[in-house]
Amino acid sequence: MATILLVEDDATIRDIVKRMIERKGHRVIFATNGEEGLALAQSAAPALILMDMRLPILDGWQATQQLKADPETHSIPIIALTSQGLARDR
Repeated sequence: MATILLVEDDATIRDIVKRMIERKGHRVIFATNGEEGLALAQSAAPALILMDMRLPILDGWQATQQLKADPETHSIPIIALTSQGLARDR
């Protein structure tokens, strides 16, 4: 069972993604903004991070940059989540 960190500010999306992941037998922990996500990534050492890109306080782009710059978290895979399908978001 892997621990997956979901960084998402929308409660409905958190619930949907949580159910999908738990059905596969994994544990989900949550953060609702990028700052919380950084702290949880450092303290919980998740196997994977699912990162919303549009977050309050510290957005997903900034949080990802900081996680990749940190020797303790740089190797954690991060998958970007966004409801925005704009080319500039790629």
